[in-house]
Amino acid sequence: MTKRCSKCSKPAVTYIRYNGTHLCNEHFINYVTRRVKKEVRQQGKTPAHAKIGVAVSGGKDSLVTLHLLKEMFSKRPDVEIIALTIDEGIQGYRDKSIPVVKKNCELLNVDLHIVSFKETFGATMDEVVIKKPSQIGACSYCGVFRRFCLNTLAKSLHIDKLATGHNLDDISQSILMNFVNADMEKLARLGPHKKIQPGLIPRMMPLRMIPEKENTLYAIVKGIEFHDAECPYAVEALRGTFKDILYTLEDQNPGTRHSIIKSYDSMKELLLGLYPPTRLNACQSCGEPTSHTFCKACMLKSSIE
Repeated sequence: MTKRCSKCSKPAVTYIRYNGTHLCNEHFINYVTRRVKKEVRQQGKTPAHAKIGVAVSGGKDSLVTLHLLKEMFSKRPDVEIIALTIDEGIQGYRDKSIPVVKKNCELLNVDLHIVSFKETFGATMDEVVIKKPSQIGACSYCGVFRRFCLNTLAKSLHIDKLATGHNLDDISQSILMNFVNADMEKLARLGPHKKIQPGLIPRMMPLRMIPEKENTLYAIVKGIEFHDAECPYAVEALRGTFKDILYTLEDQNPGTRHSIIKSYDSMKELLLGLYPPTRLNACQSCGEPTSHTFCKACMLKSSIE
């Protein structure tokens, strides 16, 4: 028997387990859009003549973020949306996704800026994996290098806020991982950022309360072309274990991921009081902000040279 939308009589395309509603195409799109708009407002007022950069990989989450922000600010000509893409140099993966990013940016009339690991660090990610010390995971290099490239590129473009495609699953996993590792200082630093550290572009996360599966469905319903593949180095990441744990908890108790984020939000100010932002210096090698003499990116770069 065909399920009907809880808001109208049209056939439902999805069932939202954590609130018990069936939604048709139209009401599902409205449901996602409304929550994203609310999240963007809660993460801080967008000033006049703002430049918002969107970190776009070509996957569903980053492209849904790009499309939603472009639509949301379409009535504000003073707000410019710019796409930023990092080419890590992963054959068979990133070279397949970049053409998809270009097609979406052309469709939306959004300027795209690409920076590569090769031009920034002298090596592609594939080369880093060969050169790196065996005890350091590939994701450790990639994460640090990506953050460095995004921040330096965003600063060069005079971007006010940098939006990422982190979804509900990503954020709840990060919170759980930091709790398990007893890393309260890192937990306090999780985005979105309202307090701006000198030299760092503040992050915003429009999809913070949207589950990964809803992002996928949104992209399909809206006809957004995306690159559907997993990074070949992601199998090494510990995050996958926490992903499985959260899926099990969510299956047994729908709404678990939302509860984790709401609990975190209620204590974030307390965490910031206990672990205030570290005073940052300029890296003696590249000039980027760091709490040490040399930034993490420069230290990892030196380990593969």
